[in-house]
Parts: sequence; structure tokens; C-alpha cells
Amino acid sequence: MAAHFVPPATQDNNDGWGPLGIPDRYKDMPYQPFSKMSEWAGGSSINYSFTDRKYGGGKYSGGAGGSQYAYLHDEEENSFQLVDTARTPRPMYARGRFLRNQRLARGRQNFRNSQPVPLKGGKMKDNRMRQTRNKWNNRGPRQGQIQVKNRESSVIVQPSWKIIEEMDFPRLNKLSLRLSKEASDLLTCGELEFYDKQYDRVTVKNERRLQRIDRIFHKVTTTDDPIIRKLAKTEGNVYATDSILATLMCSIRSNYSWDIIVQKVGGKLFFDKRDDSEFDLLTVSETSNEPPQEEGINSPRNLALEATFINHNLSQQVLKMGEEKFKLDEPNPFISEDEVGEVASVAYRYRKWDLDGGVVLVARCEHDAVTVGSAGDNQFINIKALNEWDSRLSGGVEWRQKLDTQRGAVLANELKNNACKLAKWTVQALLANSDWIKFGYVSRMHLRDTSRHVILGTQQFRPSDFASQINLNMDNAWGILRCIIDLCMKEEDGKYLLVKDPNKPVIRLYKVPDNTFESDDEAFFEEGEGL
Repeated sequence: MAAHFVPPATQDNNDGWGPLGIPDRYKDMPYQPFSKMSEWAGGSSINYSFTDRKYGGGKYSGGAGGSQYAYLHDEEENSFQLVDTARTPRPMYARGRFLRNQRLARGRQNFRNSQPVPLKGGKMKDNRMRQTRNKWNNRGPRQGQIQVKNRESSVIVQPSWKIIEEMDFPRLNKLSLRLSKEASDLLTCGELEFYDKQYDRVTVKNERRLQRIDRIFHKVTTTDDPIIRKLAKTEGNVYATDSILATLMCSIRSNYSWDIIVQKVGGKLFFDKRDDSEFDLLTVSETSNEPPQEEGINSPRNLALEATFINHNLSQQVLKMGEEKFKLDEPNPFISEDEVGEVASVAYRYRKWDLDGGVVLVARCEHDAVTVGSAGDNQFINIKALNEWDSRLSGGVEWRQKLDTQRGAVLANELKNNACKLAKWTVQALLANSDWIKFGYVSRMHLRDTSRHVILGTQQFRPSDFASQINLNMDNAWGILRCIIDLCMKEEDGKYLLVKDPNKPVIRLYKVPDNTFESDDEAFFEEGEGL
């Protein structure tokens, strides 16, 4: 017998949709609202509890249904709780700066609500100093941030100076110039002492005390050089020294401010340093992530003085003093009669480069020593000193532990902290056509003593190989120099100043009055000797 289907009664709603009323069997029954946002997975959860903040903070228990079916404990039962001794893990969002901010806010609130305990005498002074120190510490940079102070310019820029050009480092980094001709020697002067190869065997366990060598180092600028004054009449139209050229060619690696005077006379350019400048001081940790900023013995200027002192003494101590010297074609042009025997070992090589486009560069370059090669030939050396001042503040590489076993790590740390200084030394060695560049590793005997040092080791490189190791592109270096020369050549005769901005990667060219930084070189130009 087939089943009989009885259709349910339906209601016809002419005014809308849905039922017209509630059936009798559903009247007076509680209604559970339904939402698509309901957690259906909660239907399998038997027990749960939460605190209702809206209705007096009562504690409810129940299953997956709504609060209409929940059982409400009274206030008396709510006072009974189980003690959980297990440590509750902190959520991830509360482990960082949010938790620190809560602690700081709670601490400030407790400080406002608490009553200070009266102190007397020294305790009151100590408490006041502690509160002041905490006050400023709270205003400092967050953890992991480095607060870099604004550096001062190497020269005070006057409002009357006119800006001719601004050269930013990204543009300079894209320049390139490949020289078509090799440099030629014009003249060699001075005399050199031979390098003492015993210092190649110095190690951390066999360290040598750095001695104080009282010798005279001549740091003569371009226009004060009598040889350049003589060569300016017949050779070239751009003149400079190797240190000035290295500063310009490695300018994109510099962070500290520097300035160079440019004088154009009769279509010829003379690059000079100021007489009262600190141009010849060696920078320390200039390109470090945390450059030195504190006052005292580890201030940037004191570190520069210490590094220059170490470099001068090391370059003379490692020589065979008092023995036969290697003499070049001409004597040292800067020695006076009362300085004979007191001048440091140095040789000057005057060289000429053809930069194409009618630009011919003449520069004075330097050698520090000479050594005998494996084939019995004389080889020229540039000797430079790398100094350790505080390993905790300069990369965390302690030389006495790493130098003998991991010298590459020590050198890599120096390349990171002193990229500009090492690049300038390499450029100077390449300009002078030196056969070797030798580095000495010098450290303080005691962390807070800047007057006593020890030599921990030495290391030497071919300048061209070392340039490749530090990613020094000489084509880019020549391109930067040629760009600066072209900008100055376009201007009229007069005096100009190149200034590296102390806080931005920018070099500015200023037009300055002719009497600015006036010195003895004015007579040289007034007499027309440089034409």
C-alpha cells in the first residue's frame, strides 16, 4: 500500500514574506538567536567559563548554547577558587614593547601615588642624581637603536659664500674613467731607510713595545712645494698631493667632514689644504655602525691624534735606523739646515697623468721605506698602522685573541670600521706606484692608557690586489676626480672651496672671496709663478 502524503498547512502573507504568527505549540518558549558568526565548533565543548563584565562580574558555566541556558553561580560560591601554581606563559604580543610600556606606565602611576620618604644629607643628593639619571634614560633611544650625534663641519661656512654645485654620492658612484695612458715620473727626491724584516715575525705572544721616535714629518701643501711651483711653469694644468687626491677619489666612502681649497689661476687648478685644518689626522672607526661619540680619551678627535701618533712612530720603528740609506735622484726639498738627521724616512715621487680632454695632472706622491726583493731588486713600501682602542666599542673583535689564529676576521672588521681610511691608503700606494703596502697591528697596553702601545703583528699586500679585496674601483675614483676638475675648470679664475657635508652624503663647491684663508701662497699667485 503506497504511503499517503499530507501537505502541511501554509499561510499566505500578502503584505510581505514569512509567517503571519507564532504557532500555539511554540508560544512562551525561550528563543535562542542565531548568527553566522557563532562558533559551531563550540558544540563539542562540554564545559566553559567566562566572566560577564556587564552584569556584575558573575561567573557563568555551560555548553555551546547561549547565556539563557547558562547556570549562574552566586557571589558566595564565586569566592571559592583553586590555586594554580603552574607558571602561566606570557603571550607573544606582551613580550616586547607593549609589556615594557605597561611597566613604565605602572611605574609612573605608582610614583605619582606614592609619598616620598624624606632623606637627609648625602642620601638626598644620591637619590636626586639617581632620579635625574633615570629621567634622561627613559627619554633615550629604544633598545637596538643608535643615537647618532650631529657632526660638526670641518670649516664654518659663511653666509656670503655662494654655492656653485652640489654633488651627491649616488651620482658620483656611477662615474667612471679609464685612463688611456700610464703615469710617468717627472722627478724623485729624498732618501729611504730599509725595512727591518724582523718585524714580520712579531706575533701576539712575541709582541714589541711601540717606541716614541722623535722625527720631523713634513706635510707640505701643494702651493708651498717648491718642486711643484717649478713644474707648474712647464708641466700639466692640475696640481695636487697624493693625500688630497686620495681624499677626493675616495670621497664617497667618507662620513666625516673635510674641506679642500681650489684655486684657479690662468686656466690652471691648484688643490690645497688649509693651514689650520686637521686634514692630515687619521680618522678612527669613521665608517663603523657605532662611530665613537663619547667625550674623553675615546672622542673622535683624541682617537685621531692617537692614530696619527701611532702611524708616525710605527713607520719609523720598523726601519733599520742608523744604517745605509737608499738615496734618490734629488735631496729632500723640505729639509732646512738645522733639520739634517732629524727628518723621517720618506721619498717623494712627482708623477704626471694624462686624463684626456686636455687635462694633465701633476702630483707629489710618497714612499715610506724600501726593501730588497727576492730577486735582489729594491722595492718601495708604504707603511701604515691599524690601531685597536677598545674592542667592545669597535666591533667586538679582540686582537689578542684573534690576530694569530683569525687574522682575516680582524682585517674584515677593520675594513668595515675604517673603509675610507684604508681606501685612501690604497689609492696613495697606487698613485706612488709602490710595490707593497704594509699594515702594522698596534694595540693599547691598557684600555684606558693612550700613551703606551704594543705591536702585535704585521701584514703586507700588493696595492692592486688589496684594492680588489676592498672593492676599490679605480675607474670610479678617476671618474670622480675628473668630474670635480671639470666643474672647477668651467668657473672663472678665483678661489673655491670643496666641503663634505658633516651629516649628509653631499659635497658642495663654494665660491669664496680671494682673501679667504689668506696665507703665504697668495704671494706665489700674485707674482705669477704658477702661470
